Amino acid sequence: MVSVPTIKLNNGVDLPAVGFGLWKVTENTDDVVYDAIKAGYRLFDGAFDYGNEKKAGEGVARAIKEGIVKREDLFIVSKLWNTFHEKERVEAITRKQLKWWGLEYFDLFYIHFPVALEYVDPDVSYPSGWTNLEGKVVESKASIQETWQAMEQLVDLGLAKSIGVSNFQGSLLIDLLRYARIPPAVLQVELHPYLVQTDLIKLAKDKNVAVTAYSSFGPSSFIELGWDKASDTPPLFEHPVIAKIASAHNRTPAQVLLRWSTQRGIAVIPKSNNPKRLIENLNSTDFDLTEEELKEITGLNRDIRFNNPSDYLDTLRIFA
Repeated sequence: MVSVPTIKLNNGVDLPAVGFGLWKVTENTDDVVYDAIKAGYRLFDGAFDYGNEKKAGEGVARAIKEGIVKREDLFIVSKLWNTFHEKERVEAITRKQLKWWGLEYFDLFYIHFPVALEYVDPDVSYPSGWTNLEGKVVESKASIQETWQAMEQLVDLGLAKSIGVSNFQGSLLIDLLRYARIPPAVLQVELHPYLVQTDLIKLAKDKNVAVTAYSSFGPSSFIELGWDKASDTPPLFEHPVIAKIASAHNRTPAQVLLRWSTQRGIAVIPKSNNPKRLIENLNSTDFDLTEEELKEITGLNRDIRFNNPSDYLDTLRIFA
């Protein structure tokens, strides 16, 4: 069994440094989760918006039933979608998501995006996406403070062990920390050598908020979505700098990209349907890059954000 290091959160909880991301895992999700658990993964990063929580929960239940793991061995993550930001909706949708997973609590629950949208009944439209039933993007009036205080209630009720924020920029994080009774334990953001976000990462660490990176492989996560920005950007797996460093350590480019984050104390949540790469991704923390190699990789920064809602909605300029 691969030994995965952990990151100590500000509430004393241990966050596995390498987990499995469930975004776009839409086929045989239960088998994918079950196989990942057998391979040694313990952190699974899900969300309402991914539309696969029930099937993911079935994979978890099978592994527990067979005695491969106990519930307390796993670190299950999910997220509050934009259409449930009003204080009276947070607990209800969290309980619904827990029911889909077949769980009593989430180990970590995020605000998925710092934007509140008009409520859409999940029994009518699931996952509800960015638009209402008329296909329009309509913002609601719920503030981040209102939503966060409802998130804190989840901890009080035992529905979430830790709470965090995703896709937040520095000014929002600073503001949140002013009124938070329970500070966010984790900030999850897009992070790869084309988007290094140095100042944001430093701010989070200064404020004792751990960081989880998503889309660690840069454009490769988005090419299958048909996004020109991703297709027009050189793949990181083939970048000469990454290839050179991978060769020097007798590692894969993917392992180098993941280690660039984890060596700096940042958790990662890659996914793969390939059994060999599944193990390789998990087994990416048992070597160290040199300081010069870390700087070389960071030097590839282009400030390219692939997951930017304004690119596909022409509105909601969250990262303006």
